Amino acid sequence: MQQAQVSRALCICTTMEEFPAVHALATEYDNFWCTVGVHPDNEGVQEPSEQELLTHAALPRVVAIGETGLDYYGMEDRKGGRSIADLEWQRERFRRHIRAARACGKPLIIHTRSAADDTLAILREEGEDGSTNRAGGVFHCFTESLEVAQAALDLGYYLSFSGIITFKSAQALRDVVAMVPLERMLIETDSPYLAPVPYRGKVNSPAYVPFVAQQIAATKGLPLEVVAEATNRNFDTLFAGVHTPTGLA
Repeated sequence: MQQAQVSRALCICTTMEEFPAVHALATEYDNFWCTVGVHPDNEGVQEPSEQELLTHAALPRVVAIGETGLDYYGMEDRKGGRSIADLEWQRERFRRHIRAARACGKPLIIHTRSAADDTLAILREEGEDGSTNRAGGVFHCFTESLEVAQAALDLGYYLSFSGIITFKSAQALRDVVAMVPLERMLIETDSPYLAPVPYRGKVNSPAYVPFVAQQIAATKGLPLEVVAEATNRNFDTLFAGVHTPTGLA
């Protein structure tokens, strides 16, 4: 990361069981922070109460709630042929995370896959409607349509882009990148997945974030330095109180 001029990393928690290890990373390195939450695709894991999320969110260097959201992808194969109605536990888990984030005033890290309509609807129902936001947050590893991107922006959320935008097949997503204002954009790895070209298919690394920034710069016709400064500034704004030297955050 240091050699690649990547100044910091947000370590994402996806189960309560792994939180101690994730939090340990954030407390060991002065340029790491972390989140607390349970990924929507994880079943048979500890279900945190709203109070448990709040207790963990109050610990040092925990700056967000998540990864949370909805994942309806692969209903036939990955989810054993269950219907969307059968995934009410996901929606309830998501609501619990939203309520915790609003209660502590920390942003949400949102995962949505094949579930954009419900994701947006639940955010609105829980008060995250762009006018009464007490949490806000980011739609991470954004892969949805222009329409969903605009809806997320209208709710006051940021969009984060990963190595997918470098894939030859991802022109529709680059069209989203072209539309999203730079001041509402973040960059990420989604490590260990989705390594950008020229490392596609290999284990991803935070050191590869510059390739995502380069693609955004090329798509928007901007200097790389402008993208780096903007994404750093956006990181500081979203995760209040986090300040480090400028780099490819």
